[in-house]
Amino acid sequence: MTRQRKGKSKKKGISNLSNTILSILKKDRNQAFNYKQIAAKIGVNDASSRNQIIKKLRDLQGKQEIEEVERGKFKAVVNTDYYTGILDLAAKGNGYIISDDFEDDVFIASNHINKALNGDEVEFYVYKRRKQGKLEGEITNIIARAKSEYVGVIQIQDKKNFAFVVVDNNKMYTDIFVPINKIYQAKDGDKVLVKIEDWPEKASSPHGKVLQVLGKPGDHDTEIHAILAEYGLPYDFPEAVEAYANQIDTTITADEIAKRRDMREDLTFTIDPKDAKDFDDALSFKVLDNGLYEIGIHIADVSHYVQEGTVLDDEAFERATSVYLVDRVVPMLPEVLSNNACSLRPNEEKYTFSAVFQINDKAEIKNEWFGRTVTYSDARFAYEEAQAIIEQNSSNSVETNQIENLDTFIPEAVSITGKSYNTAPEIAHAIVKMDKLAKIMRKKRMRSGAISFDKVEVKFNLDANNKPTGVFFKTSKDANKLIEEFMLLANRKVSEFIGKQNPKKTFIYRVHDEPDETKLAALNNVVSRFGYKLNFKDRKNVAASLNNLLKDVNGKKEQNLVDTLTIRTMSKAEYTTKNIGHYGLAFDYYSHFTSPIRRYPDVMAHRLLQHYLEGGKSVNQDVYEDKCNHSSNMENLSTRAERDSIKYMQIKFMEDHKEEAFLGVISGVTDWGIYVEIISNKCEGMVSVRDMKDDHYVFDQDQFAMVGKSSKKVYQLGDEVVVKVKNTDLVRKHLDFNLIGKPEAQ
Repeated sequence: MTRQRKGKSKKKGISNLSNTILSILKKDRNQAFNYKQIAAKIGVNDASSRNQIIKKLRDLQGKQEIEEVERGKFKAVVNTDYYTGILDLAAKGNGYIISDDFEDDVFIASNHINKALNGDEVEFYVYKRRKQGKLEGEITNIIARAKSEYVGVIQIQDKKNFAFVVVDNNKMYTDIFVPINKIYQAKDGDKVLVKIEDWPEKASSPHGKVLQVLGKPGDHDTEIHAILAEYGLPYDFPEAVEAYANQIDTTITADEIAKRRDMREDLTFTIDPKDAKDFDDALSFKVLDNGLYEIGIHIADVSHYVQEGTVLDDEAFERATSVYLVDRVVPMLPEVLSNNACSLRPNEEKYTFSAVFQINDKAEIKNEWFGRTVTYSDARFAYEEAQAIIEQNSSNSVETNQIENLDTFIPEAVSITGKSYNTAPEIAHAIVKMDKLAKIMRKKRMRSGAISFDKVEVKFNLDANNKPTGVFFKTSKDANKLIEEFMLLANRKVSEFIGKQNPKKTFIYRVHDEPDETKLAALNNVVSRFGYKLNFKDRKNVAASLNNLLKDVNGKKEQNLVDTLTIRTMSKAEYTTKNIGHYGLAFDYYSHFTSPIRRYPDVMAHRLLQHYLEGGKSVNQDVYEDKCNHSSNMENLSTRAERDSIKYMQIKFMEDHKEEAFLGVISGVTDWGIYVEIISNKCEGMVSVRDMKDDHYVFDQDQFAMVGKSSKKVYQLGDEVVVKVKNTDLVRKHLDFNLIGKPEAQ
């Protein structure tokens, strides 16, 4: 049998080799590569491929696109300016980079994301301008991942010996590959916490491992734990931390009292929400012989128990804040401290850190004192109870110390202890007098340019199984504002006391920058649709104009929309050692001092104040600036988790109201649909443009509206519409509506 001759095999070229080599060298442009390293990156190892790479390297060197930095090693010749910024991804996979180098955000198409994920710090270059002069670029390197842990639902491919986790977050454009030996104890369909470990060069998905099984999607506890896990927030304490906290000596001792100002005989009380479990702050009131009022703002002395360098302090710092979800609080400190030793409960002696002021009838500060104290709370009031005292005194126009029947003023629920004076009428008198002083202080703030944000808070009535049975709105009344003003006073005066010292001393400030002019112009553009106008001549005009706007929209259908947009216009308040003042409060100096049970910056403020009161030198600013940055970041994560829990509960509430028609207000308009907020319960959902089937609707960006092509029917921002629930998705926290129409058309 004749043996067939083998023809010469044709050399197979590596496709797009020039661009591939340039991409490798540009991505790691500070590192030099030889042909073997490039071959390994491409994933080839045969002689023919290596020869092609060697030849192409010489071609690119000849074109001066790469340079040989040492024998056989090459780098890219960089003729492009590279920038850094933070990637903000849209749900469709495209994104924008927010960079200090550009006034406008830089658009990044999905094919130029190059494995970056939402929130990542990235390097990029700008390669062209899009229509209307907008910048477009490409990501060249990932400097730092924003996060590595994600929440999603696992899909186990039994026959293929691997799994994928489909991430809940709609800004995550890829699922996560998990080998079967890294699925932990997950079963198909479980909601899990997964960690990205690697993203191989040629893999379309990152590779990871399951850290924790959260439960079945849709279950209440699963979804609440998923919200916390999404933001890296814990929901229980490590055993070592609990054990340390439980062995702390929380007794009040004579030796410690001797080191403090003893204010146990001063009339003292707390005013808090009726369901509060921890009481950070108390007020004391005394009329002095000189006619001035001595008012003490007493704050739990958390720093006495939480000592630096302990596991308890490390845990409190890492958490940085308590997290307030709809159905629970995840505390910064273990319960033995947060609800017991540090909680200023009635009829108990407590160690406190106090700001004590002597104030006249015009609410002018005549004297101030700061330091550690021991106090005794005579009574605990809910806001509603204190409000009843204020309102009844106002309507009766009677001096509280002359009233014999105090049942009207001191409800049965309030515990009153006996001291050397008649405590009940003294407390009623104190509340009324402090309310008058608070109102004077508030007026002064407003005149100085403070902005009055009294945004409505959405609250839920929950049954024993944490199912929402109703929605109600929490508003701020005189009793709330009384507490607010005296807490603001303490926060301001403590920071002023440190901030004005010479030589300058490092401290923790709560700052709030002036609003951005571009955002103010955008706000003006929106509110003008409702007939409102803003004045931006100077700082005071802006503040006064915003206050007038917030006052004018009060009680109107567009109130929540305008309130929300106005808050978004403001800069974000943050913690820093570099004081620039607080724009929203119109304070030159401001710190957080009054809530150390739930905020770590307040603990640091207490420590620093005591350190300086004892004559200590200024502490290292860089160290405390890092701590401030961490605290600000954790506060941001906590706020987002709280919002997600509200959104989750709103959707859960709407599950039982699918057959009802609701009146709502259009709160947002995009090219993919309109967002509607229901007036009666503030639940927001989306009407997809695909479901608006009575016409072909087109997004009109200038009008903030959807316009029907044939009918010319307009659905504009702020319009009232009637909607019904189409779909509730507890897992994605998404609510879809069907549009019934405008109310006048019903």
